[in-house]
Amino acid sequence: MFGPFLSALVAFASLLVGAAVGVALRRRLPDHMLDGDAKDVIRLGMGLIATIAALVLSLLISSSSGVYEAQRGDLRNIAANIIFLDDLLRLYGDEARPARVLLREAVPVMVEHIWSPPEDGSGVPAPLPPNPAGEKAFLSIIDLAPHNETQSALKAQATQIAAQISQSRIQLYERSKARLPVLLVIILVSWLVFLFVSFCLFSPLKHTSTVALVVIALSASTALFLVLELAQPFSGIMRLSDRVLTTALAPL
Repeated sequence: MFGPFLSALVAFASLLVGAAVGVALRRRLPDHMLDGDAKDVIRLGMGLIATIAALVLSLLISSSSGVYEAQRGDLRNIAANIIFLDDLLRLYGDEARPARVLLREAVPVMVEHIWSPPEDGSGVPAPLPPNPAGEKAFLSIIDLAPHNETQSALKAQATQIAAQISQSRIQLYERSKARLPVLLVIILVSWLVFLFVSFCLFSPLKHTSTVALVVIALSASTALFLVLELAQPFSGIMRLSDRVLTTALAPL
């Protein structure tokens, strides 16, 4: 599938083509095929299509916005867990300092994997690559040898938080690969094209109505652009910022 911008551009062109088709049909069809009865039936039918298209578009915007906000919440949760893990290791003592160093090395790698998932020749994202620094940090935490009950409790809590971070990282990466069904987008654009055909089927185009059609087509294609952009929080012009992770830990 095309990217959000190109998809919106194709939709915009398709709507204008639909309007041109409506103009051509109006000129070629005989008058008795465009009488009052035909006008009533077409307008009622197009009103139904417009309602369905508006509902589907609003649901897509709501769904994409929900995905966007959910991913933002996941990022904040990962950042909070990273900060909490670093605090636990700091409280553990100097023995946990190597794990803290590895934790700081693992964060940039995590950011790179999430925001720039590798793709093979088919355009399908490849499986999430390993994070060597993260794995070493996790093993370093497991290898800690507590000397008292406080350190034992801190190690157990740190191990649990580290496992949660690893799980959240995998879930976030998998969710970043989600895309809207291509067929759904095509059907929605087709409904809008039918509407634009009907707009020009009964009334001659004037300068004002032509400008209005262009504005309407631009607005509809922009809405589609927003849907596709919000569904891809880690790419495009509306991508989530990675600062929430890159600035989570202060230098040692």
